[in-house]
Amino acid sequence: MAGEDGAPRTAFAAHTYNEAFRLLGTHPRLIEPVEQVFGEKLYMHQYKINAKAAFEGDVWQWHQDYGTWARDDGMPKPWAMNIAVFMDEVMPINGLIPRSHRHGVLAAGHDEETTSYPLWTLDQQTVTRLAQEGGIVAPTGKPGGMLMFHGNLVHGSAPNITPYPRRIVYLTLCAVSNHIRKPTRQEWIAHRDFTPIEPVADSALFDFARANRAAAAVAAQ
Repeated sequence: MAGEDGAPRTAFAAHTYNEAFRLLGTHPRLIEPVEQVFGEKLYMHQYKINAKAAFEGDVWQWHQDYGTWARDDGMPKPWAMNIAVFMDEVMPINGLIPRSHRHGVLAAGHDEETTSYPLWTLDQQTVTRLAQEGGIVAPTGKPGGMLMFHGNLVHGSAPNITPYPRRIVYLTLCAVSNHIRKPTRQEWIAHRDFTPIEPVADSALFDFARANRAAAAVAAQ
């Protein structure tokens, strides 16, 4: 999906058509910590790559992801975790409000215009109150960095005015018992496959990269 300026914004379900992204979505270093949190097996509720093009990457309004999962997908409880894997350096154009997940599901309005897909967003008064209580922090990191955060954590990001693109892979891992009940969005946005994820070997991504390099070297001969 692209924004109004034509710049790419979101690619959904990359794990279903790209082997490297499939392996990333089943990597034990991502899956096993969330299994420990929820005490059960997980399924992939959503898999997306969010991009902010250099100079043109647009805003993501302040929101809670679980607010959308509950209202649009029928997810019973906030037993789902986001894992953000940085493909590029992430600079302070993103923000989250610490401890905001403790407030449960907040009242929100359905924004169908600002982002590349409809999103339940928070009003300015709510964000102001939460920020006064918990502050705002900007998660940053180098390529390969990872951020794990609860589905009720309030977060958003400003337009990208830098000359550097920013791509982040987001895995939404949901407890199998908490699978969605009343999906209204397309299957490639809110997945209906509730099969428990079986982690691959820890070396799976490195093995895949080595095999690709070897195949490319043979093809170039």
